[in-house]
Amino acid sequence: MKIVEGFELTKSLLSRQGPAVIVDGDKQEQKVRQVIADVRNRGDSALKEYTLKFDGIEIESLEVSKQQIRNARHQVDAELISALELAAERIRSFHNAQKDNIWNKFTKSGLGQLIRPLKRIGVYAPGGTASYPSTVLMTAIPARVAGVKEIILVTPPGSTGTVPLPTLVAADITGVNRMFCVGGAQAIAALAFSTESIPQVDKICGPGNIFVVLAKKLVYGVVDIDGLQGPSEVLIIADETAKAEYCAADILAQAEHDPLASAILITTSPRLANEVTREVEQQLKGLARQEIITQSLNKGLIALVPNLDEAIELANIRSPEHLCLMVDRAANYVKRVSNAGCILVGEKSTVVLGDYVAGPSHVLPTDGTARFSSPLNITDFIKFTSVINIDNANLKQLGPSASVIARSEGLEAHARAVDKRLETR
Repeated sequence: MKIVEGFELTKSLLSRQGPAVIVDGDKQEQKVRQVIADVRNRGDSALKEYTLKFDGIEIESLEVSKQQIRNARHQVDAELISALELAAERIRSFHNAQKDNIWNKFTKSGLGQLIRPLKRIGVYAPGGTASYPSTVLMTAIPARVAGVKEIILVTPPGSTGTVPLPTLVAADITGVNRMFCVGGAQAIAALAFSTESIPQVDKICGPGNIFVVLAKKLVYGVVDIDGLQGPSEVLIIADETAKAEYCAADILAQAEHDPLASAILITTSPRLANEVTREVEQQLKGLARQEIITQSLNKGLIALVPNLDEAIELANIRSPEHLCLMVDRAANYVKRVSNAGCILVGEKSTVVLGDYVAGPSHVLPTDGTARFSSPLNITDFIKFTSVINIDNANLKQLGPSASVIARSEGLEAHARAVDKRLETR
């Protein structure tokens, strides 16, 4: 990881030039458009052909049976099941607390707000070379807490042509209604437009590779989406009190995700910068995903700035997915952070706990979108409906102004619709 010094240079390096997730997107987008059109026109047969083409798997049945999902518990280590159940309980508890604090219907002077959950949502869990049961928990549980009745899970087949066992266990724990062994852009297309087997959903959630992200982008408007999540990111702010081994461990954990993952350290301590560099080199030895980590670290950065005020300002400019505050009295700095998907406060709060068991969903805004968007939460799975109930008193008070505004816009029929009611009340 290269080390740079000074606020202005660091600012120039951290400022976003555009969403990284859509690099070379035009050529890839054309491929995704073709996949979507093909699935829309040919349904299940297209899904099976693309599964063979992209995953190398010839699949007979797209749907995973309830029995297969239940049986997975008997084939997975009890310790993993216990860990997943602990994570599920904490995720459920956090989102129930959120529901208790925001779920307010109201009626005032004939005006009101109704809250309704979405009927059916789709969850995309990445797969293929690895399994991500945590993604199933982090998406399906908030949806269920919000009151969604039907959850459809799609995930690519593993190397054996079946869904990895940990993902099946997570599906069982969350109680998804139906599960399909299909991934990629073709799975997103199926959720958006439906096929003979897969029903259309109201919203699609969950991260994926560039083709999944582009497919979500292209079907938005037919269905809703949770966002266009790009490669994972961490930005660590550390002072002279931070432990170099903790900083290095979190940098490596982030880099382990993906060659495009971003790991950045901003520190006020030259000593810490040098120690972290040595720690990263030392801890990297023996890690299974060294090649991926090294590619990611080549894009990483350690920045030296004079004070924490500048470090916080740089973090707000970067708007990272994860922001770690490894500084003395870290909680005092939280209120000064305006842009971050998740703030991890103090040296014990590693991103990894947020990834798996802390409670808030790990589906977070990336690519600087924390400036204007939020982590996945129960509000992603509800819709608000306004209610307007006008009586004679309201009509007398509001009608003339409505007519004036309508005529100022040249909409005479609008004005007359009000005037007729004023004449006959």
